[in-house]
Amino acid sequence: MKLLFVVLFVLIPLFANKEIVVDLSLQRAYALEDGVIVFKGRISSGKQGKETPDGTYRIIQKKRMHRSNLWPKPNGGAKMPYMMRLTNSGIAMHLGYVPNRPASHGCIRLKNGFAQKLYRWARVGTKVVVQGRGEDYVDALKFAKDYYGDEYAIIDIND
Repeated sequence: MKLLFVVLFVLIPLFANKEIVVDLSLQRAYALEDGVIVFKGRISSGKQGKETPDGTYRIIQKKRMHRSNLWPKPNGGAKMPYMMRLTNSGIAMHLGYVPNRPASHGCIRLKNGFAQKLYRWARVGTKVVVQGRGEDYVDALKFAKDYYGDEYAIIDIND
């Protein structure tokens, strides 16, 4: 009796396709692997007059401890820990104050804890899709406050 062994080769990718999606309308960022959200966090995008530009970017630089050369004006110096640069014109994702609204000068501020996790997870070259409008988030908050009064607040226990 002869035994026949069938060898099955399964190709397992060594690396997942990573992508970051920033939704300005929801003030959230999502880390995706092969199209599946693996974690998410709150953000604060650019305020009125300093809106964060939408578009598709790649992380072009990462720096654990960075100081801005733009803010505060005129000489810069603001701390931007866990910085992931998206453009050469000053747009980056970094750890910063994340109130419940757009409040930055155009950067995407990341909440403490989320910033560190995203920094470790992402690589130079990771695709970042920025979509939506921060104004939509502000308008939704204003509507909720006008409709429900001062008792209304957005609470997300998952972030």
